[in-house]
Amino acid sequence: MRPRLPRPLQRDTLPRMLTARTLSTGPVSVVEYACNAGPGERPFAEQHEGWSVSYVQRGSFGCRCRGQHHELVPGSLLVGRPGDEYECTHDHHQGGDLCLAVFVAPELVDEVSRGRPWASGVLPPLPGLMVQGEAARVAAAGEADVGLDEAALALVSRFVDLAGPGRLPHYRLSPMDRRRAVESALWIEAHAAEPLELAAMAAQAGFSPYHYLRLFSAVLGVTPHQYLLRCRLRQAARLLADRPERAVTEVALDAGFADLSNFVRTFGRAAGLPPARWRRKILQERRRARS
Repeated sequence: MRPRLPRPLQRDTLPRMLTARTLSTGPVSVVEYACNAGPGERPFAEQHEGWSVSYVQRGSFGCRCRGQHHELVPGSLLVGRPGDEYECTHDHHQGGDLCLAVFVAPELVDEVSRGRPWASGVLPPLPGLMVQGEAARVAAAGEADVGLDEAALALVSRFVDLAGPGRLPHYRLSPMDRRRAVESALWIEAHAAEPLELAAMAAQAGFSPYHYLRLFSAVLGVTPHQYLLRCRLRQAARLLADRPERAVTEVALDAGFADLSNFVRTFGRAAGLPPARWRRKILQERRRARS
């Protein structure tokens, strides 16, 4: 049976600022969503009609779900459970966003989640999820010999392993707090290759280091330093996959890692493979896909 996209996201009912591109259909289906909504767009209620995990590739947006307000930035995951209502907001999000959404057929959910509860909500950027999300991006571009459904299922499996569905964080903060935290996260992403310390990040956001640390962590679920490292990790994965001519050392430096051994350890923990082996795997898959 061909899976159905959630009703609010059906192509014929999409709002003007949202476009969908179906990349794969089947028990595990994949859709790329691009949204250009800004602060002037009025949010509207939607409903999850499928079990889904959506990886934020670019941009940012807010989400109200189950009485909580979350903020999503590159590397975050939006998790959906059928029947749960949600509302996407763009009060302080400029430039739109791009997401890779994976939908799991109902008959597969218990097997994929291994009986663990799967609740709607948001997960902060986690290293393993970001690396697997980048691997799914490569597959979505048709540049891997693994099927997109396989890469998508691997992302969902990684989500189950690392995050634990049903244990999503909940926060209550003012709209201004959220705006400033998200703006700071996007600034960190844009400057992740630079040497950044907590004091500098706090000063850029206009806070004392103590207040900034508490605010950023409450809004986004990770500390500023954790997010900085994960932005660097995500950029390194992208460079490894897309720039094969660059040495691993050069990739580490370009992504903002000052110490090669630290980069190798960090990447290895996130990807399950050292960076050189991960790159070889991705490049081999690309070559086989093009042959």
